Amino acid sequence: MGERKGTNKYYPPDYNPKAGGLNKFLGTHALRERARKIHQGIIIIRFEMPYNIWCEGCNNHIGMGVRYNAEKTKAGMYYTTPVYQFKMKCHLCDNHFVIKTDPANLDYLILSGARRQENRWDPLQNEQVVPETKETQKRLFDDSMFKLEHGVQDVTTAESAKPRLAQLFNRNESVWSDYYSANQNLRKAFRMQTKELKNSAAIDKALLKKSSLDIHLVAETDEDKKYASLLSKKFQSADANETTQTLRKRIIASACLPSDFTPAKEKKALKILKEGTSQMSQTLVKKKLNKFLSNINTETVTCETNESELKNIESSEKSEISISADPMTCDSYRSKVEKFDPSKKNESSSVAVKRLKLTSLVGDYSSGTDTD
Repeated sequence: MGERKGTNKYYPPDYNPKAGGLNKFLGTHALRERARKIHQGIIIIRFEMPYNIWCEGCNNHIGMGVRYNAEKTKAGMYYTTPVYQFKMKCHLCDNHFVIKTDPANLDYLILSGARRQENRWDPLQNEQVVPETKETQKRLFDDSMFKLEHGVQDVTTAESAKPRLAQLFNRNESVWSDYYSANQNLRKAFRMQTKELKNSAAIDKALLKKSSLDIHLVAETDEDKKYASLLSKKFQSADANETTQTLRKRIIASACLPSDFTPAKEKKALKILKEGTSQMSQTLVKKKLNKFLSNINTETVTCETNESELKNIESSEKSEISISADPMTCDSYRSKVEKFDPSKKNESSSVAVKRLKLTSLVGDYSSGTDTD
């Protein structure tokens, strides 16, 4: 492909080699749009974020490795190493942040527009092996006292790490000292795991067959169990509401008397109710009789009332009152009624007695007035 670089370039007829190269003759740059600010000492490059940062404009997190079109400028020198500065725009807002190289610490510095997410630590704190610097190596070679002090520090570090190393060694020996037992335990664990996987596969297969599905079921997780328990509680609450409604209907349909209301107590309550009703009925009958006799304005008719028979009749739903009288008294009473109303002359004794009962309760039912 190298031979095409010269042949694929078009040289116009008025091209003059004395003017320089083809880009200089055409007034262009080899980097095209990337060099549009080359006269200001700025070149456009593709910059990759060296670590995680937080944008100060929108407070969004920008991860390491995100790439931007950045303006690269030379900011200075560190001995013979140039220090470069990069300015770029956040892809989530209109904020710009500036990052500069730090050759002294082999790092990058944020000048403005963002802040670094601190993930740095001292390698000595997590017991990493850190190589000695050139200055330390030179002092160890030249200074015997420094070498002795450095050796004492190494011995102290080794002594402090001995208990932890012994604990790890003993744990390793307790597990792997007997290879046969260790192998047996591993195979046993593998067999149990295989059995569980087979059971789970059988359950999944039965569920798929029951649901007529042809999909792959993933393994059950703790989160799935949590959601399932919440759904079951929801259904249980619905069942509880239905049970409450059924219980309410049962209570409404049941008797209002307590469960210890025995037949003897029931008879006693009915007796008290009968006595109260009987007294009220007797008072009402007496008022009706007095009113009827005053309207007829005749001789007082004496009718003896059977008290026990009156109580039994008044306790019934019809509230009929049975009044027994001797034939002579009823005949005399009928004669008086015939004088008052001649249309009732041919009535029999039983009909007359019945009429007497009714009129004693509600007055003369043949009357056209509502005063009785």
